[in-house]
Amino acid sequence: MQKIYEQNYLHEDPRTADRRATSFLSSMSLPKAQVFSGIQPTGVPHLGNYLGALESWVALQDKYSTVMYSIVDLHSITQPQDPQMLRENILDMAASLLACGIDPTRSILFQQSQVSEHAELSWILGCLTSMPRLRHLPQWKMKSKQKNEGSVGLYTYPVLQAADILLYKSTHVPVGEDQIQHLELAQDLARIFNNQYGEFFPEPRALLSDTRKVKSLRDPSSKMSKSDPQKLATVFLTDTPDDIVLKIRRAVTDFTSEVTYEPESRPGVSNLVSMHAAVSGQSVEEVVRLAEGMDTGQYKNVVAEAIVQKLQPIRLEIQRLRADRGYLESLLAKGAEKACSLAAPVMTEVRKLVGFY
Repeated sequence: MQKIYEQNYLHEDPRTADRRATSFLSSMSLPKAQVFSGIQPTGVPHLGNYLGALESWVALQDKYSTVMYSIVDLHSITQPQDPQMLRENILDMAASLLACGIDPTRSILFQQSQVSEHAELSWILGCLTSMPRLRHLPQWKMKSKQKNEGSVGLYTYPVLQAADILLYKSTHVPVGEDQIQHLELAQDLARIFNNQYGEFFPEPRALLSDTRKVKSLRDPSSKMSKSDPQKLATVFLTDTPDDIVLKIRRAVTDFTSEVTYEPESRPGVSNLVSMHAAVSGQSVEEVVRLAEGMDTGQYKNVVAEAIVQKLQPIRLEIQRLRADRGYLESLLAKGAEKACSLAAPVMTEVRKLVGFY
């Protein structure tokens, strides 16, 4: 393979040829798969977002040949948004992803709304989707109950989510367990489209994270959330060391001083143990052993220190990137160009298959 490859560049400087061949062979060693995932621009990510998704996103850049991450601003407007705040949130998210380790030379980072093919494919797929199929998806049930009603956008956004995935013929999608049913819709729509128009879309497979869900520091029965009204419940990537120490010290635990991992009976302490293990790269068993002889008050200081150590470089890098608005806008524009170059030929084929021309 290397000889064949190098024969195409016989007139190059040997050092250039070597570098090109090494790069080529390195890319050939990666699985020929298309990975896609998206994240809504609803403010700076929190610790749960980082440990549950973003950390694995970074690792996937070294495992697959094509990796795409989208800031899905079309999805975000299913809830009311202030336009200026949305603009800032998009840049906040771009800076956060870069600071966490998303590398534009190893993946494509782009803003969803800048690639119009997402909306076009969503309409076509929506015409293949039944209303009962959408009505039973968990997000609609949950969010429409909260509002006592829901917009058409909220109702159909799983179809847009399917379009996001299928538009790039994605083969793998990193998702949390709460998104599995939405990925199943994308799989169903790929099958329906293929049955009606001929084999075209691959059925995407889930890449599940093995990281335990990070719980609210004030209510360990629920997930950590950006929208939690309790300010001490959530650790954000931009929190200062003092902020983090305060939040961890105030974390809800119980009246038993020993540090153990028992999620059912001791959810608060177990949440601290999970976070400590995740940010330190150790197992739950290892951090529990390290905590032997400590009471929960002392252990909270250890956990806070570990989280500060993990997040401090990310916080400083977000600050640095966020100060250069032009760089972030330029980077997203370049990412959109790359995404368009992949989306356009797919949509050309879809239009032909559907009969538009």
